[in-house]
Amino acid sequence: MNRRDLLKSGALLAAPQVTRSAPERKFRISLAEWSVHRAIRSRFITNLDFPRIAREQFGIEGLEFVNQLWEAPTQDYVRKLKSNARSTATQPVLIMCDAEGAMGAAVKEERMKAAANHYKWVDIAAELGCHSIRTNMYPDPEPKTPAEVDAFIGYCAESFNKLCEYAKDRGLNVIIENHGGLSSDPDIVIRLMKMVNLPNFGTLPDFGNFPKASDRYSAIAKLLTYAKGVSFKCFDFDASGRETTMDMDRIMRSVLDSGYHNWVGIEYEGDRQTEFEGVQAGKRYLDRLLAQS
Repeated sequence: MNRRDLLKSGALLAAPQVTRSAPERKFRISLAEWSVHRAIRSRFITNLDFPRIAREQFGIEGLEFVNQLWEAPTQDYVRKLKSNARSTATQPVLIMCDAEGAMGAAVKEERMKAAANHYKWVDIAAELGCHSIRTNMYPDPEPKTPAEVDAFIGYCAESFNKLCEYAKDRGLNVIIENHGGLSSDPDIVIRLMKMVNLPNFGTLPDFGNFPKASDRYSAIAKLLTYAKGVSFKCFDFDASGRETTMDMDRIMRSVLDSGYHNWVGIEYEGDRQTEFEGVQAGKRYLDRLLAQS
C-alpha cells in the first residue's frame, strides 16, 4: 500500500401510529493509533493522516490518538488535525497520554507537576471533541510493601483529583488504563476509583495488559465497573477470524453484560500479521459481533 491508498419509511393511511424506541447499539468502533505506530514512526504515514487512514482503509469512525505519535501540537497543527477529522467524517474519541510524569510520585511537587503536565492534552482533547484523555498511574519509586502501596494510592488520589477538577471544567473525562505494574492490578485501580469518587474519573480496560499468571477475565470484569472506554487489545487472528491468544467472545460478552455500549477501540499489537492486516481482522471480528441479533 502506498501513501495515497489505503429503512425506507412509509405510512399506511388511517393506520395507527406506533412509537418504538430505537434499539440500543451494542457499541461503536474506534481505532487506537498505536495500532499503526510502526507506519507512523517509519514516516510512511503521519498523525495528520490518521483520520483518513481510519476511514478509508478500515471504515472506522472513532479516533484514539497517542500523544507520542504527534508532531509539535501547535495551535495550527491541532486546527489542521480537527479539519482532517471533519473532512473524513471521523470522531476524535480520546488522547492516550504518556511520558508526562509519575502521577503516583512520592514527592508532592513531582506528582502535582505531572498532573499539570496533562493540562495541555485536556485542552487539546476538548478542542478536538474527544470525551477523555487516557492517563497512567505510575509510581516513583515502586512500592514494595502493603503500606507503601497504600501510600501510593493516596498520592494518586491527590494528583488525579487535581487533574479531574481541571478536566471537569472542559467537559472531559480522565481515564486510567491497566498499563503495566501496579496499574495492571484491578483491585488497586478500583481502590483509587473509590477514593477519588468523581463522575469524570474512570477506567479504560485493556484486554492484554495483565501479568501471565493473572485471571484476565476476572480483572477485566472488575475494571468494567468504572469503564468510560474499552481497549480491544488483540494480537493474532486465524483464518476463521478467531483471536488466538485469548477468549475474545468471552471478553466481549463481559463488556456488553456490564452495560457498556460506547467506543471499543481496536489496538492491534501482533507480529505475525502486518499492522494493517491486524486492524482489518479486528474490525471484521467486531463487525460480525455487531451484526449478530
